[in-house]
Amino acid sequence: MNVQELFNLQGKTAIVTGGGRGLGEQIATVYANAGANVVVCSRNEEACQEVSERLKEKGVRSLAFKCDVSNEEDINLVVNETMKEFGRIDILVNNSGVSWGAPALDMPADKWDKVMDINLKAVFLFSQAVGKIMKEQRSGKIINIASIAGLGGQDPRMMDAIGYATSKGAVISFTKDLAVKLAPYNVHVNAIAPGFFPTKMTTGLLDHVGEFILDRTPARRFGSDHDMMGPALFLASSASDYVFGHILSVDGGTAALT
Repeated sequence: MNVQELFNLQGKTAIVTGGGRGLGEQIATVYANAGANVVVCSRNEEACQEVSERLKEKGVRSLAFKCDVSNEEDINLVVNETMKEFGRIDILVNNSGVSWGAPALDMPADKWDKVMDINLKAVFLFSQAVGKIMKEQRSGKIINIASIAGLGGQDPRMMDAIGYATSKGAVISFTKDLAVKLAPYNVHVNAIAPGFFPTKMTTGLLDHVGEFILDRTPARRFGSDHDMMGPALFLASSASDYVFGHILSVDGGTAALT
C-alpha cells in the first residue's frame, strides 16, 4: 500500500459533530480533501450549511444538520438520514464541546450538568448509535475529541473549569474502554487531546492568559488552522489500522512536560 492509499478516504462517509467552525471545520475539510463524503452537524445549522457548501466544491457529497448532541432524537435523525443518503458510516468524530469557567467550589450544578451532557453524554450517545452500524459493517473509525485538560489537574491561573477537565478525562477513559469492546469487530476507537487552539470557545481565555499558556507550551505557539488536520486524517484512515484506544496529544509538547 503506497502513501496515497494509506490516507485515501475516497468513498468513505464521515460524520463530524460541531463541524460548523473551529476544529470541527478543520477536520471536516481534511476529510473532504481526502475524498470522503462529510456530514456536519451542530446547534448552529447556518454555520454547518456554509461549511457543507464549501465541502461540496471539493467534489464530494455533504449534508448539514441542526443537532443538539445531547438529545438522542436529534442524534438518531442525523444517523438515520446519513444512512439513507450514503448507506454506511465509516468515520465518526465526536467534536462538539462546551466549557464553563468558575472556581471549583463555586461552579453551579446546572452548568456542570450542561458541560457533562454535551462533552460526555453526547459522546456516549453518538458512539452507541454509530457503533452499532460499524459493528454490523465490521469496520469503522470513532474519534473522540478530548483535551489535554483531561490528562490531569490544571493550574487555576491557566484554566479554572473543573467541569470541562472532568468531562474530558471521562472521554479519555470512555475511549479506551469502548476501544477494547469494539476492537474484535474491526472498529477503531481513539481520541485526540488538543492543546490550545484559537477558537470561539478559547478566545476569551487566550485574551486573558495567552502569554502564560505560551510560556508553558514547549513549541511556544498555539495550534494553527491546519494543525488538527494531519492527526485527524491519520486516525480516520488506513494508516491507523492497528491503533486502538490511543490518546493522541496535539498540543505543542505540553503533555510531554508531565
